[in-house]
Amino acid sequence: MIHLYKSTRLRLAAVGCLGVLAAGCDLDQTPVSSTNAAAVFGTQAGLQLYANSFVNNLPGLTSITNGDNMSDYLAVRGPSSFLLAGQYTPNSIGSWSWSALRNLNFFLANNVGDAVAPAVRNNYNGLARFYRALFYFAKVKQYGDVPWIDHPIDISDSASLFAARDKREVVMQHVLDDLDYAIANITAETDASRTTITKDVARAWKSRIALFEGTFRKYHANDLAQGLGATANTWLQAAADAAQQVMDGGHFSLYTGGGTDNSYRALFISETAPASETMLVYAEDATQGVLHQANWDYTSATTGVGASLVRQFVNTYLMIDGTPFTNIAGHDTMSFMTEVKGRDKRLQQTIRMGSYKRLNAGVLVPAVPAFTQALTGYMPIKWTTDDAGADVCACNTNDIAINRYAEVLLNYAEAKAELGTITDADWAKTIGALRARAGITGGLTTLPTQVDPYLQATYFPDVTSAVILEIRRERGIELVLEGLRFADLVRWHHGELLSTEKMPWEGFYVPGANQAMDLNEDGTPDVFFYTGTAPTATTPGVLYINVSGGTQQRSLLNNDHGQLQWLINTQRVWNDKMYLYPISTSDLTVNPKLGQNPGW
Repeated sequence: MIHLYKSTRLRLAAVGCLGVLAAGCDLDQTPVSSTNAAAVFGTQAGLQLYANSFVNNLPGLTSITNGDNMSDYLAVRGPSSFLLAGQYTPNSIGSWSWSALRNLNFFLANNVGDAVAPAVRNNYNGLARFYRALFYFAKVKQYGDVPWIDHPIDISDSASLFAARDKREVVMQHVLDDLDYAIANITAETDASRTTITKDVARAWKSRIALFEGTFRKYHANDLAQGLGATANTWLQAAADAAQQVMDGGHFSLYTGGGTDNSYRALFISETAPASETMLVYAEDATQGVLHQANWDYTSATTGVGASLVRQFVNTYLMIDGTPFTNIAGHDTMSFMTEVKGRDKRLQQTIRMGSYKRLNAGVLVPAVPAFTQALTGYMPIKWTTDDAGADVCACNTNDIAINRYAEVLLNYAEAKAELGTITDADWAKTIGALRARAGITGGLTTLPTQVDPYLQATYFPDVTSAVILEIRRERGIELVLEGLRFADLVRWHHGELLSTEKMPWEGFYVPGANQAMDLNEDGTPDVFFYTGTAPTATTPGVLYINVSGGTQQRSLLNNDHGQLQWLINTQRVWNDKMYLYPISTSDLTVNPKLGQNPGW
């Protein structure tokens, strides 16, 4: 069994804890030589040791905590070069890497014979094929067609080294076969530490991968090989079935031990993530120096990217009675202090609101959005602990969930909705359960029938199903900042939401410039947005922010009042060729048979 202690640490656990290794050891680059292959492949301990090198095929820790930095619901200090016209080209990127695949294929080619029990050997082959599925899923998401290689390539094998790319449908069928083999052969049914690849973890990944492929084929049918769109339902059914197996297994449930005010956030700031919902986790361990820097990234004025939610997304959080916030007359001119009240309680567990307090030198003090970091006013707290002492170093000890049961529920609901087979009972045990955990009281047991015009017009004008719209709303809110949003936009064919034209970076409403705002309504002003020259008489403790526009990065929509705007004159551009990344010029020079992706 492989136990995860962050992306760069592992604990071996053949029989208890045997020690801590670096996950990226030499095995990641260099397969075991023939002189000691027998020692590795001839014993369970050897197989365990080698298998520890596979873990780097999981999403890296920062690709989870910071993975949504390029998404439609975050403003950042500077857009990714991917979204700036002319900056991301085949000439500007490096070569793709395949070393991890060689490591997996070498293991599978050599893990044969009868030196260990068949079930043991098949378990480790199942792990290798699970990780190979993840490796190829990442490649297909990025490049579409890629070479399928299921054996270690010798340097003299020019036919394999310089082959053309295989079709997407061929590669993804192999991915599905690998996942099914893993589910059938991985030994572990469950693991209390949530640091082991189990059958349910493999099923959770199958639900994620099959949902991606099914919806990609459905919404990109015109861009794919003729007839491939007609296969979407096969993948959607596979996603629903895999999720259903996890749900029926009974090993997981939504964590509700902190009540509606605290359960959601506890999943992301706990030293030990709640095991009822967490399926796979990077377990931080201060005694081993296994720490991360989410606090530093999300609170520093210089570290990180200043990730801040945009108002359009905050508007999608429902009222506590289950009705849309945007149904309220005057919602677009509500102050920050008013708009955050009476909402889905995940909002107060995702951003700093008026009641938020932090430990500073051991004392709880009010902590309003810090505008050195909060570009829009909506400052995330999802991965950050409440101890300000962790803000200036890589010293976070809270666990990072790789897979959560909540995502499995969302995968199930979306797959069933896309298939047209979702029922009231399905809704109640998935979307209804997630909303109930967030304190929402209405619309929990029956399928919605009324389309939310704001959600449809702002995000998904091509979607006419109220059920699918609400599932997409729920997915965004529940999984925000967990590194999944870009892939969702890609599979839904809505990359244009990354552009300035479709999603300008707007913040909270400022009723008037050149006056102080009391963001937590404690009687003490917190921030002063001014135009023109900075005030000469200032109040201690108040942050003064220039919103004059022009050379200033912040402005107000109506010059002296309105929504905060960030980098409104910086054009983020989307082109449909960007649903696939380009093959680098260096790779094409070595192997012209790869061919370039359309438009690049």
